[in-house]
Amino acid sequence: MTRICIYPKDIQQITGKSERHARYIINAIKKENNKQKHQAVTIQEFCLYMGLQVEQINALIR
Repeated sequence: MTRICIYPKDIQQITGKSERHARYIINAIKKENNKQKHQAVTIQEFCLYMGLQVEQINALIR
């Protein structure tokens, strides 16, 4: 079973950005997708936002 949610630590490892910038990216994705504060961001939403392929990201965060 693979994860469907992405967390700031994952974004840090993928992008090389700081934790604060990773949280900024999560909040930007939530705003773009009209999500509430308590709702999670999926890997697919992250990939669409960043222009990355889901398969590559799934391989990285396993």
